[in-house]
Amino acid sequence: MPESRAYSNYTGDALSLLGQLIKLGRQKRKWSADELAERVGISRPTLRKIEKGFPNCSIGLVFEAAYLVGIPLFDLDAKSIAYHLTHTADLLTLLPQSIRTGDRDVDDDF
Repeated sequence: MPESRAYSNYTGDALSLLGQLIKLGRQKRKWSADELAERVGISRPTLRKIEKGFPNCSIGLVFEAAYLVGIPLFDLDAKSIAYHLTHTADLLTLLPQSIRTGDRDVDDDF
């Protein structure tokens, strides 16, 4: 039997909220579950899992469903997201590529 992953209450609530927002957006557009599933390129059972906030759904599929029903992700428009992507990439280039952990004695006796 596969081991199930425990998620924090915050994560569970956030997934449930996003799923409900996707369902609400779909219903406001008067799309059936089959219509949205087809637009996302998934099966209806997968859409049902997304709308119920199941944590094992692909984040890309969840974001695509959210986008299609008009849920603003990160409260940013396309230009803002592009700017933040570039800015974050620039910051990441300044940071070390790997992080070493462990106790090392530093010889700082000059």
